[in-house]
Amino acid sequence: MANIPRIIYGTAWKKEKTTDLVKAAVLAGFRAIDTACQPKHYREDLVGQAIKELQEQGIQRSDLFIQTKFTSIDGQDTSQPLPYDPHLPLPDQVFASFQTSQKNLGTEYVDSLVLHSPLRSHSDTMLVWNAFEKLYKDGKVKHLGISNIYNLDRLKMIWEDSNIKPTFVQNRFYADSGYDVDIRAFLKDKNARYQSFWTLTANPHILNTPEMAKISQQTRVGDSGSLATSAQIFFKYLMQRHNIIPLTGTTNKEHMVQDLLCANTNNNESFSLSPEQIAAIDRLFVNKN
Repeated sequence: MANIPRIIYGTAWKKEKTTDLVKAAVLAGFRAIDTACQPKHYREDLVGQAIKELQEQGIQRSDLFIQTKFTSIDGQDTSQPLPYDPHLPLPDQVFASFQTSQKNLGTEYVDSLVLHSPLRSHSDTMLVWNAFEKLYKDGKVKHLGISNIYNLDRLKMIWEDSNIKPTFVQNRFYADSGYDVDIRAFLKDKNARYQSFWTLTANPHILNTPEMAKISQQTRVGDSGSLATSAQIFFKYLMQRHNIIPLTGTTNKEHMVQDLLCANTNNNESFSLSPEQIAAIDRLFVNKN
């Protein structure tokens, strides 16, 4: 089983390019892939094709951290073929969706199974979570998580009523949610991890500041000694300062390599930020993080 990653390659919206992009990401050095059993936004089957082709190139399933999601009917496009029968009881929807994921990905287990978002009621959410727990107890899932949960009280309810606690919360990292300050503090106290998506897209007001440009000019990365980009500075800040696991969905191979340098892949410390640089970025959040 692969270790908990420091950075994850995200596959939403990749459509027919999914296989080639996943292969490119893994060959660049990524070892964690995020997908979902949700044909509306993901081609989970093409992630599986990439895994198969990578195995032929010597990269084993056990080298990879594969994370997928169960998406309730509210998040599915009912005009497309669904990964489960929506008339089934909720636990059976989970099991059917997971069987679809197993087939799509060509794997008996996944490293992380994430609930794509809470259901409309807490009782329905817990019916789904209890099915997740069974998959965990059966050894088919190594970690559990939940995404798109921005209400701390609701997260606490799930925590209190679950037997197997979430390892991960995966949320959009943006100002409208106050950067999930309270949720991240709660997760830190519980020794759980926060995964961020839309990390760059939602934060141009930070990335494009003179302060970030100044830090970029001060910071050299890797063996080449090239100047760090603002994106690299931001990813490194989130990892170093807040222990966040960012998702990146870049389709640019050069950016894939740049993103990996933030994560100290292959146990190499490519660069780090000074306390003064971290404090400068802290101030950009106006005490919101």
